[in-house]
Amino acid sequence: MTPLEILAAAVTGAPAPRIPVFCNLLDQGARELGLSQRDYYARGERVAEGQLRMMRRYGYDNVWSLFYVGKEAELLGCREILFNDTGTPNVADFVIRDWDDIPRLEIPPDITAHPAWAETATCLDILRREVGATHPICAYVTASTTLPVLLMGMEKWLELLLSGPAGLRDELLAKCAELTRQELAAYRAAGANVLVYSTPFGSTRFVGHKRFQTFSMPWMKRDLEGVPRAGLVYYCGMTDFNDVIPQVMDELGITVHYLGPGADLAQAKAMIGGRGLTCGVLDDIQLIHWTPRETREQVRRMCQTGMPGGHFLFGTGVMPMAIPEANIRAMLDAAFEFGRYEGPP
Repeated sequence: MTPLEILAAAVTGAPAPRIPVFCNLLDQGARELGLSQRDYYARGERVAEGQLRMMRRYGYDNVWSLFYVGKEAELLGCREILFNDTGTPNVADFVIRDWDDIPRLEIPPDITAHPAWAETATCLDILRREVGATHPICAYVTASTTLPVLLMGMEKWLELLLSGPAGLRDELLAKCAELTRQELAAYRAAGANVLVYSTPFGSTRFVGHKRFQTFSMPWMKRDLEGVPRAGLVYYCGMTDFNDVIPQVMDELGITVHYLGPGADLAQAKAMIGGRGLTCGVLDDIQLIHWTPRETREQVRRMCQTGMPGGHFLFGTGVMPMAIPEANIRAMLDAAFEFGRYEGPP
């Protein structure tokens, strides 16, 4: 079976020889090609090549079309990204400097015609041609409630959210929701078959139960109006969200859940069951410090907890550059070893 077929089997509960194994090596592509991050992320063909090399070197299942999260801000006018060859690129130029900028913010009528989309399109075209028929191609889309962080910074966004004019807040969110819907459609049309909907405000660990119900859930529904649920993944950064899983499945129709590393995996698996896919996520910050033996043991425990009954995927977070290669290999070797089914899953 191809990795894409194995993923489909995990979602539906069909027989497969093993679980899907996802590993998110992003910035490592620049190091693999001997380039600075600035040069690497400047060209879509370089990002595609970096992703293909990482996937082929380590043998895991997925590739990414993601450059860096600030790419979304560039679609709305961000002119500067801070590159750091030991860390993840970040926004250095906020589009919204004060509340007066919100009414002037314009969402492109077609993001695929925007210059900032061109290199993403190139990357996806290469990935689709090379592995689109056989492997999961992941895209990352920020929810409307989180996108303002990239446009104005966390402090100003929380100020507007908690004490600013409600009308202005909703005007900004409506524009952000429009971008989110456009991105989901554009990535799918360009060949991405796994759409990671990143919604940190979709976790009650971040916003609390009341605000989740009155703020996060209504805006998530607006983000996803008319969006097919196939291939859609619920992800709250690396934050746990077990307590909202049943509601997300019932009200949003999302059945693939990419958990936080601190989540109670057994509890999440029991709630999701055969209705969807439970994605267990290893704490890759700890991978910096664990020994290969400790890494192997953590993977074994995850597989032992998540695999019974099928409908399970092994995954990682954003895999910091500081993780030793020995631990990457130990993790993946263990995932393939312990992630095999001896009989029907």
